[in-house]
Amino acid sequence: GHLMACNSRCLTLAGISAATADPEGGVIRRNADTMIPNGVLEESATYLVRGLLPKATDEQRLVLLGMAQDYYSSHGITTVQDGAASRSDVAMLREAAARGNWEVDVVAYPLVQMPDVSMSDYNYSRNYDNGFRIGGVKLVLDGSPQGKTAFLSKPYLHPPHGENADYLGYPILPDATVKKLVDEAYSKGIPLIAHANGDAAADQLISAVGQSQKTHGKDDYRTVMIHAQTVREDQQDAMKALGMVPSYFSAHTFYWGDWHRDSVFGVERASRISPLQTTVDRGMVFTTHNDTPIVPPDMLRLVWASVNRVTRSGVVLGPDQRISPLQALRSVTINAAYQYFEEASKGSLEANPTKVDPMDIVDIEVLETIKNGQTIYRAPVPQ
Repeated sequence: GHLMACNSRCLTLAGISAATADPEGGVIRRNADTMIPNGVLEESATYLVRGLLPKATDEQRLVLLGMAQDYYSSHGITTVQDGAASRSDVAMLREAAARGNWEVDVVAYPLVQMPDVSMSDYNYSRNYDNGFRIGGVKLVLDGSPQGKTAFLSKPYLHPPHGENADYLGYPILPDATVKKLVDEAYSKGIPLIAHANGDAAADQLISAVGQSQKTHGKDDYRTVMIHAQTVREDQQDAMKALGMVPSYFSAHTFYWGDWHRDSVFGVERASRISPLQTTVDRGMVFTTHNDTPIVPPDMLRLVWASVNRVTRSGVVLGPDQRISPLQALRSVTINAAYQYFEEASKGSLEANPTKVDPMDIVDIEVLETIKNGQTIYRAPVPQ
């Protein structure tokens, strides 16, 4: 959802021309000499075209949801998050729950920064209704580092084509809007999760949370910073003081680590993406995630990436940010349950995959997934 490529017909149908202004929080990339759009849309600019995309019917979507559920359970997952749900997504998920379709638990976080969406549109609960609940609300504060749209405090190593050497990316929302939305969630006691890849976007969230806690007190909010890809140590200190939970996309070290080192950040900053060990050093609760469908929901590869930080080219990226297998397991089990306010009923493991060589974790196979005493996945028997 951070970048979209269109041909000229697509741009014409969407009404995008040289005269079309960039929307707030997005960029229409253009040919520098003519200002004619070149077909690449960033962040909020993608919404100018999304309405043109073909849509599945409700019944088709329900079938696809069933396939997705099977896919997640085959990776040993029993609780799934929809991290940016729309009104139609919530309606569809409720319909699936009403039909008794869920074997896994599904927690939705509606995206509430769109102009036509209100936090009052949804009923938030810590209790599941047929395997579904709305756990809180979601904000997206910036873009992606690999797409060079994340909002940084220091320039990119190599800026995108056509940008100056001091290019920092950009925020999706202005500071005042972030503060307003965070304060509204705090005032209503609604759990909040917020996408922040760049450290400048992290500053936006930390500042807004700090201000809201001064106004509404320091209850157990467990505000989650999703990705927290480039958080600095001073920001980790601030997050700990505010009781925030960083949720790291630590699979980045494998999938995009080489790109981050050589094009996005340079060696020093790339070595600190998903800074797990400095989080452990501070005694903070943290989680890790795959951000599926960005990468597959392979939890053992995720654990492996947190433990080894090996890139696709086989280089260790930031060896001092590696953590132990047990710490990595906690980040996807008991800590994940804590993030959802479910640590009293979920999150502990009976099996122990910490007894193998750390580099072999990625080769462990999920043979069976059990939810509430019922097998919801069993690996095929080799013929």
